[in-house]
Amino acid sequence: MKKQIAILGSTGSIGTQALQVIGEHPDLYEVYALTANNKVELLAEQARKFHPEVVVIANEDKYKALKEALADEPVKVYAGAEALCQVVESQPIDIVLTAMVGYAGLKPTINAIKAGKIIALANKETLVVAGELITGLARQYKTPILPVDSEHSAIFQCLEINNPVHKVILTASGGPFRTFTMEQLQTVTKEQALKHPNWSMGAKITIDSASMMNKGFEVIEAKWLFGVTPAQIEVVVHPQSVIHSMVEFEDGAVKAQLGVPDMRLPIQYAFSYPKREHLSGERLDFAKYNTLTFEKPDTQRFRNLALAYEALHQGGNMPCIVNAANEVVVAAFLKDQISFLGMSDVIEKAMNRVPFIQTPAYGDYVATDAETRRIAAELVMKGMKYKSKLYKIT
Repeated sequence: MKKQIAILGSTGSIGTQALQVIGEHPDLYEVYALTANNKVELLAEQARKFHPEVVVIANEDKYKALKEALADEPVKVYAGAEALCQVVESQPIDIVLTAMVGYAGLKPTINAIKAGKIIALANKETLVVAGELITGLARQYKTPILPVDSEHSAIFQCLEINNPVHKVILTASGGPFRTFTMEQLQTVTKEQALKHPNWSMGAKITIDSASMMNKGFEVIEAKWLFGVTPAQIEVVVHPQSVIHSMVEFEDGAVKAQLGVPDMRLPIQYAFSYPKREHLSGERLDFAKYNTLTFEKPDTQRFRNLALAYEALHQGGNMPCIVNAANEVVVAAFLKDQISFLGMSDVIEKAMNRVPFIQTPAYGDYVATDAETRRIAAELVMKGMKYKSKLYKIT
């Protein structure tokens, strides 16, 4: 029987590539539900092509437009965050691909786990914010969580039964500013930051990659996905993005997963696991890569990576604080309201100001997220006012 798949965030980069995978294997996969936040036209276009049972638009203001766009289609149309959380519980669904961006992915992922759905996890913030809660629920409900991030998928593919991991090694491209000095980083623009050298991604994750917060989040994810300590998680900068990540075993042997930068591969592997199906597209040509290089990340120029490690060491609700502050500053950076380096300043200040909770429950995560966003937004506004005064003086 075909696997029934729900895609949360079908209009984003991961979601659209997931639909390419499904389109390539119509005999194996079928779309049951598609969801988006705002992109009505694209969501309607996807619904017409893949004929899901249900579509959900999270922004309730867009419901009428979506309903009208699909008036002649036999598809159920819903709107709102609660509808999104409910749809993942639908009985026919086998796999829920969580491709939403940010904190918004937490609640529907919890609902999907409790409903016993296989989780294809592309929303890294879910484990960053509430890793202990999510992994505990997955154990309780015996729900598999299959990583879709290219780095965590690579580690997952390298694991061996009965051979414990000594260390996991996450590779990072270094982003567009890998060789920039501190002086150069002070003046980088969002246009520069949105030009990733190797990957095509959405705006938020592309900025996170440029600031290395994305890699910091992946460090936190790795702890929960693979049961390792912070000391067992290493980051290495690998500009070619050919080795997607590695595992070192107790005897010193290192296994790596290689391939061209193509997110369809980890998406399809999560859908087909444990089998591997054919995937069209470019294959790795070793003749084109006669040099693979590696270097240590610079946590002075890219402080976000250090802040993520610090949050991981502290535990509790600290990763939730980092995530919420980061979402605020990235949105501000994309609106030219804060500098590239200023993002780290606000995140660090939020870490020091938001109350720390050692053993948070779900309600604590919700409260922490809200409080952090309030504080981070205030810090951004203060910075804007300060800049405005300086400008007037000069």
